[in-house]
Amino acid sequence: MIWCVEDDTSIREIEVYTLQSTGFSAEGFEDGAAFLEALKTRRPELILLDIMLPGEDGVALLRQLKSRQDTAQIPVIMATAKGMEFDKVQSLDLGADDYLVKPFGMMEMVSRVKAVLRRCQDVPTGNILTDGGLRMDLNQRTVCIDGSRIGLTYKEFELLKRFLSQPGMVFTREQLYAQVWGDNFMGESRTVDMHIRTLRQKLGAYGERIETVRNVGYRWEGVK
Repeated sequence: MIWCVEDDTSIREIEVYTLQSTGFSAEGFEDGAAFLEALKTRRPELILLDIMLPGEDGVALLRQLKSRQDTAQIPVIMATAKGMEFDKVQSLDLGADDYLVKPFGMMEMVSRVKAVLRRCQDVPTGNILTDGGLRMDLNQRTVCIDGSRIGLTYKEFELLKRFLSQPGMVFTREQLYAQVWGDNFMGESRTVDMHIRTLRQKLGAYGERIETVRNVGYRWEGVK
């Protein structure tokens, strides 16, 4: 079930119609109050969340979702206004998995929904990765620093997994796009950089181990 939280009735209805016509179950909500009420008894597979909403805006709702243990892992795609760079960065910082810039095409929306769901359903069967006090459990999809769990979005988790799996290896931005976002990703060129930025912030002192390799990409400098 895909939930579309959008106050514009015409946009909300066409989002729901398009998703249903492409094989998804979908439901629309006109504001945050109706959305939060539904969350008391049900859980969607993915949420398409508009930032500009009456009452609590989308950013405030996203913050609530990611702060609650029972909803933190639900994938969220934010709908942002054209040119609002701050909205994109803030949403990614808070844990959004992707974003769409209005006005966006319905087929682009469907493609983004499929891509996010595909990534989130691709649960790895690996093991434990560690570096000092940093511990990553690939089966439970958790990350702890000195015993305290930190919350990462799906893409942040996947980026960190690649770094910890191959410390010292330089990953180009193109490689990270292909491995984490997939071949059909339609984001902007700075998307990898924006996610690396939020990942560094969440890792605290360990974030300094993500080294920028000028004109190439990134690598993890582990404990020596």
